Amino acid sequence: MRRSAGQEAPEAAGSPGWRSRLAHRHPRAALTVRRAVTVLAALLVLGALLLPDRVGALRPGSFVRLPGEAVVAAVVLLALPRRGRRAVAAPGGAVLGALTVLKVLDMGFREYLGRGFDPVLDWELLDDARAYLADSLGGATAAWATAGAVAVAVLLPVVTALAAVRLAEALAAHRARARQGALAAAAVWITCSALGLQQSGVPLAAARTAGTLRAEARQVVDTVRDEAAFEKAARADVFAATPGGRLVPDLRGKDVLFTFVESYGRTAVEDPEIGPAVDRTLDARTQALAKAGFRAESGWLTSATYGGNSWLGHSTFLSGLWVDNQQRYRTVVSGDRLTLTGAFRRTGAWDTVGIMPGVRKGWPEAGFFGLDTVHDASGLGYEGPRFSWSTMPDQYALEAFQRLEHGRERDRPLMAEIILTSSHQPWAPVPRMVGWDELGDGSGFEAVRKAGEEPAGVIADPARSKRAYGASVRYSVTALTEWLQRYGTDDTVLVFLGDHQPIARVSGDHASRDVPVSIVAKDPKVLAALEDWHWTPGLRPAPDAPVWKMDAFRDRFLRAYGSVPGR
Repeated sequence: MRRSAGQEAPEAAGSPGWRSRLAHRHPRAALTVRRAVTVLAALLVLGALLLPDRVGALRPGSFVRLPGEAVVAAVVLLALPRRGRRAVAAPGGAVLGALTVLKVLDMGFREYLGRGFDPVLDWELLDDARAYLADSLGGATAAWATAGAVAVAVLLPVVTALAAVRLAEALAAHRARARQGALAAAAVWITCSALGLQQSGVPLAAARTAGTLRAEARQVVDTVRDEAAFEKAARADVFAATPGGRLVPDLRGKDVLFTFVESYGRTAVEDPEIGPAVDRTLDARTQALAKAGFRAESGWLTSATYGGNSWLGHSTFLSGLWVDNQQRYRTVVSGDRLTLTGAFRRTGAWDTVGIMPGVRKGWPEAGFFGLDTVHDASGLGYEGPRFSWSTMPDQYALEAFQRLEHGRERDRPLMAEIILTSSHQPWAPVPRMVGWDELGDGSGFEAVRKAGEEPAGVIADPARSKRAYGASVRYSVTALTEWLQRYGTDDTVLVFLGDHQPIARVSGDHASRDVPVSIVAKDPKVLAALEDWHWTPGLRPAPDAPVWKMDAFRDRFLRAYGSVPGR
């Protein structure tokens, strides 16, 4: 019997397999199963082609579109023989699955970090995400989530490859009708694209996967080029050769404290739901500090990061370089760039220390940042409970700083870098202030932790996340300013700022990257040096206060206090 033009040659002769025997015995059931598998394969491939890379775009209209890649693939597959079809369909489907994994990673990174996933630099951050889950929701939850994510990442390319082969065979089995359908689909796609036809604001003619592939390839190229450009920028430092005697001479004899408040962003001050309570706290703490003889000036800095990766904000602020990815961070900390904190060590006039309650393992960057001594989570004497990701309440960390460093008799003043972590997501449970004389070893915080909210409930509810975030910022600011009010002296200079904005679930999809920054001191000369900065008096920067990029602060601060560039 001769085959018609649209039919494929039968498979090689041999004993029929179980599927053939099953089809012979139950032809209708076998036909139904084959059709169902083909439909599922089509839905999987179309879903992967149309899947957006943003959580906000996940709506039904995004999937009611015609992907141009499917039309092109159908035309190519119909023109190939059986072996060629499989040789193209299988790797093509695997690539589609891999791109789908990248889209899902893009969603997560945009939701938490305000940017897409970098396929060159960001793989190591996935371990940080696992650690965050373990700290917030428990080790078992993190383990199951990690296992599930790995399984999906491994299996999805395999499943999409099989689905693509299945569809390729289905096209070939109905070649004549498939050709007509491909021609009609191409005409529809071209028409919709040319006329710009849309459905619910979404173009009907889609080429999302091709765009994703181009974007990922371009990002890889840009990352490689950026490394060389950044290394060159890092070497251009006007203060690189400045001798210690010509650095910050106007702050000699002062205890200078650079303090980062986790996730303290512009949203905390200006969001309609969060801002009023935070503003009241800032105003009340401004007045309390004024009664103690302290004055403050505040402005805005635009952070190099958003939602997380705090170390990028810290290194940008201290190095005077725009450190917005892991590659740049590795480059800068492996070099000899003069940091703001390192400038104090170069003078030989200060003891330099770090208070790092968020550091729980070796931290070789301490030398780069110019810190002679670092007190990490294990070195602050805390015996109380963890508060989700945060290892200890800010109030305890500050009291430990007082006990270990600030309150000690010393021959030289102190320069300290302090990282406050209580306002780190997921903002549950949030500590509360206790009597400073009641802190002890921190074990009394167990009752405070039990009275707080559980992280799982807060993470799942955006409204609760916002409320908890605002409460955590109020707590951190209160703890810091009460510490200053209690222990600050005429020679204390406090610089504190946020490292980045909170995640999009709290700050919104289109929030800026601005964070508040304040300088507080009793000595009027300290704030007089900032007169031409035009900052806002008090702890709450005005909406129209100057906004600088965070990498501009190092040089402005050094110059304001008498530092002279050297050669």
